[in-house]
Amino acid sequence: MAEPLYPYSRQEARREGELDRWKESHRANVSCARNLSGLIDTHTRQGQLEPETASFALKQWGFRRVQFVLANTLTATGGLGFEPDSLRWAQSVLIPPDKDNGRFRIEADRTLLAQFVQQVHTQYRALGMFDWAHCGEPNQDFTGKVLVLRPDRLEEEYWTAQNQLWYGEHGFGCSPTSSGRAVFATCLGDGEKARMNRLDFLGVLDEQYLPDWAAGRLAELRGSGQEQDSPTQEQDSGPGQGGMEMR
Repeated sequence: MAEPLYPYSRQEARREGELDRWKESHRANVSCARNLSGLIDTHTRQGQLEPETASFALKQWGFRRVQFVLANTLTATGGLGFEPDSLRWAQSVLIPPDKDNGRFRIEADRTLLAQFVQQVHTQYRALGMFDWAHCGEPNQDFTGKVLVLRPDRLEEEYWTAQNQLWYGEHGFGCSPTSSGRAVFATCLGDGEKARMNRLDFLGVLDEQYLPDWAAGRLAELRGSGQEQDSPTQEQDSGPGQGGMEMR
């Protein structure tokens, strides 16, 4: 397995004293993009991508990096011609703006790349994770709501639905119109509390998708009055304080 993915920008890494981590991750991103380009090229038969191509890629690079590189590629190309659900899934990953992003884009026929995206998306769905399709209307207030954490904010060993669902309690970031970013939340899976940023979440879970295991915990949190008034001051943070890589 390659170096751990560093999902923040070079500028943030420099500010947090983590530039070496960014460089290692960036080199791995470049290698991953080149490898995926080659895989797509060599695993094509009669204009169709072989069905196990994504499996080879995921075994070597893991979901986080493959999805990160795919998202960077599709953000640059606009994703024209891609199946909408797979495109939106891939583009739900936040790619920080960096002048070096152009170095880790997949070079492949658009039709074949679309097939690869769909293969990866199919395997992602098999994990039972939540994604944008399970969220309600965008730009909701997060206070008192069940929030869906972006998978790329978790180390891959913690990729479970239980680790994705959080209860939004307070913080300026709960409001979609606030300039603040902080969201204080409790994990429905294990009760962990953390301070995160609004962009760490895909959105508010449509409660028709609320699992039975989470319903009881949610009722406890809502009944206990854990919501607090938003603090009068919150200091926005970089990745080291934002709770983005808490596991």
